[in-house]
Amino acid sequence: MITKELARKIRVLQITTRKVVNDVLAGEYGSVFRGRGMEFDEVREYMPGDEIRTIDWNVTARTGHPYVKRFVEERELTVIFLVDLSASGSFGSVHKLKNEIAAEFCALLSFSAVKNNDKVGLIVFTDQVEMFIPPKKGTKHVLRVIRELLNFKPRPASTDIAGALDYLGRVTSKRSVVFLVSDFQAEGFEKKMRVLGKRHDLIAVTVTDPREVRLPDVGLLELEDAETGETVLIDTSSREVRKRYERFGREQQQRFKELFSSMGVDQIDVMTDRDYVPKLVHFFRSRERRY
Repeated sequence: MITKELARKIRVLQITTRKVVNDVLAGEYGSVFRGRGMEFDEVREYMPGDEIRTIDWNVTARTGHPYVKRFVEERELTVIFLVDLSASGSFGSVHKLKNEIAAEFCALLSFSAVKNNDKVGLIVFTDQVEMFIPPKKGTKHVLRVIRELLNFKPRPASTDIAGALDYLGRVTSKRSVVFLVSDFQAEGFEKKMRVLGKRHDLIAVTVTDPREVRLPDVGLLELEDAETGETVLIDTSSREVRKRYERFGREQQQRFKELFSSMGVDQIDVMTDRDYVPKLVHFFRSRERRY
């Protein structure tokens, strides 16, 4: 059931993301994700300058005249969002929760996909797969994807990235562009991710709140793990405590960067207190230069 508030959120998100797609990302998405290869289009008579290797010898033998095969780029893509909406995403110290930023990010790329006539699919997971929407085309379908992302209610649960990747491998045989959106507060997913990264164009989108990297000086502070319920009391007035906390946060970010790099998986690092559009544009442009 769509409430008035949910309908309003979807409409606002549709307007704002479409503006970015048209004004900022126009051409960026299409130039990076070029399709899965070349597909046969037609056979035509040989013309001077044609590649000898494209000659269709069967047709040439039947007609007595040289003919060549013509290929065109297969542009249509399948884009799948593999989104972690576990309880740890219900945290946000600035304006929005991590899960809200994840939904906005997916909405922006979904409208980019629609503009390029690509299919969009969604897998939502926590400690299990919560939802699977098979890939389809069209604005109506994308609005459903966005609605499900915005309307999902996290429950106290841990995060099983390996299980979600395993599920993706079972339901998707066609090579796809896969955005794995998570805060990556999980263990044991490296092997599955390495395997899926060879079958699909896998991109890791790390969503981080600034308070997961740096603490303010506010005296005694009780922190609770949203997934386990475990609490810990820390003294943020201690400069040493704050330094250790920040060092640990930075080390985690660096570990992810090195891990994804070792797998050949691209990464987009999203912070909840900053505009993620410049990061996305930078990702598109740097990737286009590489390829």
